[in-house]
Amino acid sequence: MTTDAPAASAAAVRVLLADDQTLVRAAFAMLVDSAPDMAVVGQAGTGHEAVALARSERADLVVMDIRMPDLDGIEATRLIAADDDLAGVKVLVLTTYDTDEHVLEALRAGASGFLVKDTKPAELLDAIRTVAAGDALLSPGPTARLIARVLRAPGPEAPTAGGPDGLSERERQVLTLVARGFNNTEIAEALGLSPLTAKTHVSRIMGKLGTRDRAQLVIAAYESGLVTPGGN
Repeated sequence: MTTDAPAASAAAVRVLLADDQTLVRAAFAMLVDSAPDMAVVGQAGTGHEAVALARSERADLVVMDIRMPDLDGIEATRLIAADDDLAGVKVLVLTTYDTDEHVLEALRAGASGFLVKDTKPAELLDAIRTVAAGDALLSPGPTARLIARVLRAPGPEAPTAGGPDGLSERERQVLTLVARGFNNTEIAEALGLSPLTAKTHVSRIMGKLGTRDRAQLVIAAYESGLVTPGGN
């Protein structure tokens, strides 16, 4: 566990890096600290360290590896999401492959998105900014394939809180577009709404479905059958 990071400015995104590979953490730390609008406030090699540092260092966002010793990234994400004192902390999950079944578990646990480890440096920085701003980072193609494969697998699935049946027709349209990867501006353009109205619809849908963020809205849309992989 390390916390000897340079002091972050008041406006900087405070980033915690959680990965069991020291060299990977070091490379990510150099990249993140090179951006003027973010700073690394801690590095963790296990899930337990990640949770402890998220609390002690007041991180805004955790870049979380899935496969770690002691406590994996999924359980660490679940603990962070369930802690009222960490309600504002976002989790961006890293995975080696975009077909990793554990990504869906991490999203269910409270992660706001996922990224593959071979992502370009500039894309990682953009991803941190996106998730820290409260948006989900989901690549529609890989996400649809991943969710489809996991939901087809045998075994019980956790029920989604609420359900699209309780949504208005307009809200169902908005949810469908969220699941397709549309942002608020794109939703507004597609439905002839103002961006503020689109944002309001998304917020209301989250409240009705009991979801934490847009990432979980995508899962809800696929689990309910409102959206199907490959569908229009």
